[in-house]
Amino acid sequence: MGHGPGDDEGWRVMGRRTAWWRGTAVAAALCASAASASWPAAAASPSYAFAADATSVDGATGTTDAQPLDPGRSYRSSLPKGAKLYYRLDLDDTSNSYVSVTAVPRPGGGTLSVSDGIRVSVQNADSHPCSYQSANFGTSGSPRPITAWGARTTTPPTPLCTGSGPYYVVVERVGTADSAASTWDLELTTATEPALTQAGPTTAPGTSDPASPEPLTGEARSRSGGAGFSRAAAVDQGVWRTGISPGQTLYYRVPVDWGRRLSATADLGGTSGGGTSGYAVDALNMTLYNPVRAEVDNANTGYDGTEQSASLAPLPAVDYANRYARNNTKVNGMRFAGSYYLAVHLSAGVSDEFGDGPFDLTLRVRVAGTVQTGPGYAGQPVPRNLFTVTAADRAAAASGDTGGDDTGMEALAVGGLGAGTVVLIVLGVWTVAGRRRAGVL
Repeated sequence: MGHGPGDDEGWRVMGRRTAWWRGTAVAAALCASAASASWPAAAASPSYAFAADATSVDGATGTTDAQPLDPGRSYRSSLPKGAKLYYRLDLDDTSNSYVSVTAVPRPGGGTLSVSDGIRVSVQNADSHPCSYQSANFGTSGSPRPITAWGARTTTPPTPLCTGSGPYYVVVERVGTADSAASTWDLELTTATEPALTQAGPTTAPGTSDPASPEPLTGEARSRSGGAGFSRAAAVDQGVWRTGISPGQTLYYRVPVDWGRRLSATADLGGTSGGGTSGYAVDALNMTLYNPVRAEVDNANTGYDGTEQSASLAPLPAVDYANRYARNNTKVNGMRFAGSYYLAVHLSAGVSDEFGDGPFDLTLRVRVAGTVQTGPGYAGQPVPRNLFTVTAADRAAAASGDTGGDDTGMEALAVGGLGAGTVVLIVLGVWTVAGRRRAGVL
């Protein structure tokens, strides 16, 4: 909608008020943060940041009442202990369809065992499995977000899972956790990949393993990680440094184009006193996920108070034909261009031996190789540009964008303010703003 010349003053006033409001909110956040300066400066809530636009959906106990999941959407749900939940996908007969499920244990959920986690499968209308995958918490038993994925693919085709119609996502808990908080929160995302304009290779590229690249060196730049996939901090090739506290998971996203090869190493800094007699098992965990949040690889290391590193295994260059390496997830997962995610978790058990931190974390990211032409899709994926590295992606990686514009309110949250304090600050700002409008100030 346009506006006439007589409206210019109104727009300028609105702009001044908006800028004043933003500045006041950020200033209030900074003051509140300063008031809590006794807290670790880099500490943040270990909770997961769910997608802001996620729609609530209840899982059904069977296929009859299963609610549909639309392509390109994010959903929030919950998974009670012992439950087996169903969600519906309505698919055509040509697209590849992907679903990811991130499970987040609630605070105070009790001890977790190495086998505890989730299992995700996609089934056809006759309960024939198209795919299944499990994700668990590992030997540390540290509560953290874990993600498993499912798929119905037509390239390569899955027997009995190529026709159009209803398919079902099945999510269930696995393991033996005696959890006091019996329910875990879920984030579900869906995506579709169109067919190609013309058939390409149907075998994976060469099977020889690539050589391990040397970890990237150079001066580290500060880049705080996000608290979830939707808030992952964008990074490009470089050395990045931040602080991480026990129990915290930090997310980063890296644009990787067709033909490019990704490698990453996470370094956990030593304590001020150096090595001690203490030891934390599986203290640092780094997991790589592809653009549909399918796990590609993970690396972990224990911690004894001295600097330790975890590096991903050598990975192939991004290639559409990698999907035909059915029994090799490190190759199979590198099937798309787009944003790849690094989730770095520091075990809660580290605090038992070495304190609450935060600890220095250095992330070394290398993206090598020559950009190649994409496979030639017959349409757009959903979400749009999911398998494309755009100019906006590159700009975000250079700036460290986390996918949100609520900087002021995020500062309030990280500062540790309670909901009541936030309300008081907001009410105060509104009062001052009202007085300004009335000419009181």
